[in-house]
Amino acid sequence: MEVSPDLEATIPSDPVELRDALLREREERRHAECLAKVQSDAVQLALDLLARDPDSVESFFGLFAKTLVEECESLACDVWLTDEDEKRAELWMAYQGDRLHTPVDADWDAVALPRESMAGHLFGYIPGWTGAVVYEGDDPRLPAPIRALIRAGGIDTVHTAPLLLGAHNLGWIVLSSGGANECPQWRLAMVEAIARQATFVLHVSRLAERGKVEERRKATLEERNRLARDIHDNLAQGFAAILMQLQAARREMGALPGTVNASFENALVLARTHLTEARRSVCTLRPNVGDGEDVGAALQRLADLGQRTTDVPIEVVVDELPRFGDGVEREIVAIAQEALTNAVRHAHARRITIRASTAKSIGLRLSVADDGRGIARGRASAGFGMTSMQERADRIGASLTIVTAPRSGTEVVLAWEPSSLPTQVHVAG
Repeated sequence: MEVSPDLEATIPSDPVELRDALLREREERRHAECLAKVQSDAVQLALDLLARDPDSVESFFGLFAKTLVEECESLACDVWLTDEDEKRAELWMAYQGDRLHTPVDADWDAVALPRESMAGHLFGYIPGWTGAVVYEGDDPRLPAPIRALIRAGGIDTVHTAPLLLGAHNLGWIVLSSGGANECPQWRLAMVEAIARQATFVLHVSRLAERGKVEERRKATLEERNRLARDIHDNLAQGFAAILMQLQAARREMGALPGTVNASFENALVLARTHLTEARRSVCTLRPNVGDGEDVGAALQRLADLGQRTTDVPIEVVVDELPRFGDGVEREIVAIAQEALTNAVRHAHARRITIRASTAKSIGLRLSVADDGRGIARGRASAGFGMTSMQERADRIGASLTIVTAPRSGTEVVLAWEPSSLPTQVHVAG
């Protein structure tokens, strides 16, 4: 067989060099085959686990961690997840000692310590955000508490691989191993391959969960609308008809005995009161911002409706506000409706004031305040209305603060920005 001049020029003439070249080529081929097998095994593992338990991402990751430890003959595998803002990492699960540990376990606090040091390192070590990192022995890049844990646990190598989704980091897989491996690059390749598959599964799971949340939200909204329609079409209309009949009868009747007249007047009051309550229930169930209606207009509408049911003056002071999106505006208006309803029903106030202004040009500060009797200590966070407002604030990532004291009135303050604080309730002494 003839050899081309170009190929012949690349073949070493020295037998030793030729042997070394052949050994290098064999090692490179073996390495390529090793990596190809890792990729294939990782994909097959992902498909098998999804087929086995498609609805549980926790179970899926637990089996992933277990398989990674067993296949790589390692000691432990930890899965860390970042929050949505990529500002911190938390240990989600850890496979150690032939067992999967999760936050619901009694011994969770004793697993994979010290967590704060590792979380700080994962966030602070920039190369680890975009690619796998290998730490060997007493690696000076690691914090001292982590190095001490490595020495005590007989760990020789730590591999970390980010769960990358485009420009976002969903977390890290951290594999701790002791001893050598037949293929030097096997563990690193395996961790990277598993991380890629795990990222895909985690992303799909989160998309599915968001879809479920949205479906539940839509179902809840539809049910609220159905209840509102039923109350409006049946109860409210029925009370309205009863009230009209009673008023017509009252006009036709002459003087009545005292007891009969009192009973008749009571019937009128009851019909009028329950009609008002039915209409208020409809407004509470359907507090949505109307088509083309901004938050300011919605707040004024709620105040006008509330004013029909009380003699207490309701003042509305609203700055010019930007639009915040249908979902956020719906929750804002619902919180204002609940706060106003509570003030009208329970405050025994002389005045109620609704204020809304911009916060840092992109957010909102909403206040519903009264000068009534306040909420007794221990009851500030009780009741369905309070719980409902808290849940709505949590859904849009807002801060809800309720400041109250007996005989000093109550103020409900909602602050919404892209980043907000959790719900707080303050009862003044």
